[in-house]
Amino acid sequence: MLATSLLGRLRRRDPGDAVLRRAVRLTLIASVVFYACRYGAGSPVLATYGLFGTIAAGSFAQLPGPAPQRARILVMSLPAVWALIAAGTLLAWSTWAAAGGMLVIGFVVAFAGVGNPRLVGLASAFQLFYILASFPPYQPDTLPQRLGGVTLAVLLLAAAEVLLWPDPVPVTFRQMLTRAADGVGAFLDDAADALTDPHAGPGGRDRRRARAYDLVAPLGLGRNPPERAPTAAGAQDRALRISATALREVLVEADRLAGDAPPEPIGELAAARLLRTCADTIRAAGRSLSPGAPPVDLTGLDVAIRAAEAAYPVGRGGGADAPDVPRMCRDATALALADHVRVFAVGARVAVGARPAGGEAYPKLFEYARHSPWTLYWWQFRSHLAPRSAHLHSALRLAVALSVARVAAGVLQLNHGFWVLLATLTVLRTSAADTRTALRPAVFGTIAGVVVSGLLVLLIEQPIVYAVVLPVTLLLAFGVGRLLGPVWQQALFTLLLTVVFSQLSPEGWRLAEARLVDVGLGAVIGVLAGVAMWPRGASHDLRHNAARYLTASGDAVERTVEAVLGDAPPPEDDLDRVRQRMVLVDSSYCQYHSERHDPRRARVDWDAALGAGQHVVPGAESLLRRNPPGCLAGWPAAAVLLRDAAGHLRSAYDELAGEVAQGRAAGPVPTPGDCVDEVDRVRPLLGTADASAVRHLVEVDRWLAGLADSLIRIHPRAGDPAHRRGPP
Repeated sequence: MLATSLLGRLRRRDPGDAVLRRAVRLTLIASVVFYACRYGAGSPVLATYGLFGTIAAGSFAQLPGPAPQRARILVMSLPAVWALIAAGTLLAWSTWAAAGGMLVIGFVVAFAGVGNPRLVGLASAFQLFYILASFPPYQPDTLPQRLGGVTLAVLLLAAAEVLLWPDPVPVTFRQMLTRAADGVGAFLDDAADALTDPHAGPGGRDRRRARAYDLVAPLGLGRNPPERAPTAAGAQDRALRISATALREVLVEADRLAGDAPPEPIGELAAARLLRTCADTIRAAGRSLSPGAPPVDLTGLDVAIRAAEAAYPVGRGGGADAPDVPRMCRDATALALADHVRVFAVGARVAVGARPAGGEAYPKLFEYARHSPWTLYWWQFRSHLAPRSAHLHSALRLAVALSVARVAAGVLQLNHGFWVLLATLTVLRTSAADTRTALRPAVFGTIAGVVVSGLLVLLIEQPIVYAVVLPVTLLLAFGVGRLLGPVWQQALFTLLLTVVFSQLSPEGWRLAEARLVDVGLGAVIGVLAGVAMWPRGASHDLRHNAARYLTASGDAVERTVEAVLGDAPPPEDDLDRVRQRMVLVDSSYCQYHSERHDPRRARVDWDAALGAGQHVVPGAESLLRRNPPGCLAGWPAAAVLLRDAAGHLRSAYDELAGEVAQGRAAGPVPTPGDCVDEVDRVRPLLGTADASAVRHLVEVDRWLAGLADSLIRIHPRAGDPAHRRGPP
């Protein structure tokens, strides 16, 4: 009955048998390697490095992607593994030399993840390879055996990933983006129909709207595990992030346009024609992300945008000198939507390795696509060598803690000192709260494992028994223990180490005692490092960096409006500052989602907060492309109202930045006004201005309204129209 209940509990926690499959693969490879090296070749060194190589690469390394990709990463990592083992072996002659190497290697390995956070899972495995080799005895002559054991383990494990019960191919971010593009394209068709015939099929339109929101919502980085989220510094991952943000903005603009549909049907409308072209382009761009599909062609979209721009200023109302303001507002929204569609399509081209065709329309947004991957990674590393970088803090904390642990283990001459560093590596987290959480299962699990192990070695002395039960303990440690929780995992891992070392260097009950002492010392060092060095983790850095990012965004908005009014040059420096600060926010944001969050702190919709700045940069570029600096100069009365609107928006950004940084209440957020009402309010102040001036006014107004809407999505207020707008 108890066994049946336990089995049912395990199946519920592992419905797809993913953990079980990996545990069986690891057990088979580890057993084969250990038996072949220990009893076949008669070499404890080969056996030790073969077994720990399997454990490090198969359990400590959390690799992304399908099985062939994981296998490829394992094989490609071998040169780095060899270098780490060689460095540890050569530095093991002195405690201080090994500790100095630990400090440097610990920082470099941890900080290297800033270029591709999805490969951070390799960091712990790399640390373990150096840790194992850096302890006495100092035997450089055994280096070939050490490298041979690890190489055998990694190659067999890579083959097993592909050949032995491979995991199902996970849904990729590209596939999610393709599905979302299809859903948004269907809603764009509905929005176009709503403009020409607002009374046709509202029920189906609502269903497709809800489906579009449901498909776009999972594209937020925080809603994806690290192995799936496009967080690397390379051009393709950057393009995927930009495309996801652009798709969210397309959906918001389409929702706004459908809500502003005319009360009566209109036969031919430039906005409707443009929306249908946008729907076709966005679906084609989504399909182009599939393997083997050709890059999307932007010719049709460019032709439709030029046609809409040509028809845009000549729309007239009842009189020759009366611009049709409602139509101009709809056309302005459609053009803004088309700009986001074009960003999405260019991003899709870059994501599949093509050049950003027509990228001159967004020279800064896709500038990175013209540089080599090494240049992009160098920029990423350089940007994180900053006092507020969460990655820099995490790498320094880990390197110092491991170095101190290596010194302590050497000075105290602990026989199994690498267990001290292993415990530090296990306990230490990016925040003090997470470190405290990891401490309890590490200590309690080790105590339980030591008690069982002590009884085992007192009762059983024959090595053959431990050789027979090795596969069982491997399966328990990496299968059952992982499913039952951290305490069980730590206890069963302690039991596994006892079984292994009882075959390598039998020490009786003293082995269990050494394990308890070493884990206790390592846990203390990890806790002290977690409390003393940046204890608040990425949460504090994220709030600080996001506040600076939002402040820079507000400055860029105000400077853009001043440029349109002819009061300032184009805000290139301000937009560059927003882009630079976005890098640090991205880093803090990715690490933030791996931590526990303080429930007493106000929660922020970080996807919306980061999207606000991404709305500013391409929106300002598109606005200034169609509305050159000074296009609204010469109308001081109208300029006063526009400056006032931009000032209120900047104040809202500043207030939100203060709320994010300090947790205080936000100030009033400007509510997006109705385009027709706003333009009619300002229109008389333009005097005898022609339709082109009204067009410029409409575009500036729609951009400011869109930014106000994005702020409300970050911190919605009950009763706001924008608060009710969104997925039902």
